[in-house]
Amino acid sequence: MQPYPHHYDATATAGPSGDVILSGQGLPDLPSAPPVEFDGPGDKWSPETLFLAAVADCYVLTFRAVARASQLAYRDIRCTAKGKLDRQDRVAKFVEVQLEVTVSVPPEVDDETVTKACEKAKRGCIISSSIGVPPTLAVTIERR
Repeated sequence: MQPYPHHYDATATAGPSGDVILSGQGLPDLPSAPPVEFDGPGDKWSPETLFLAAVADCYVLTFRAVARASQLAYRDIRCTAKGKLDRQDRVAKFVEVQLEVTVSVPPEVDDETVTKACEKAKRGCIISSSIGVPPTLAVTIERR
């Protein structure tokens, strides 16, 4: 890992109507549009879905690092981030974020080890630590 601080940037470009094109150095462009709830088409990534995707993605990447450091054997992980957008103090914002995590592990891995790794990943996730609402965590352990 490179020493801190790290710097990131992304650019959004749009005309008076149509998609917003999101870009970043060395990355493919990503079209974005408002969600259905804001009268958008509902067939593109929106700021709201990108926000939740960032939380889920960061959680999974953090879990990978935690599992690697603790030598936790797992087969796969799925994290679904669900958010509730509402008005608070006349401002629309996310007031709830829930992480629903499913971890598939071999039969010999005990539940406590998996649960501890999941909790540590939640605490270590940069995106979750940077948002205004702490996510809740629900963990399901599958054996295969």
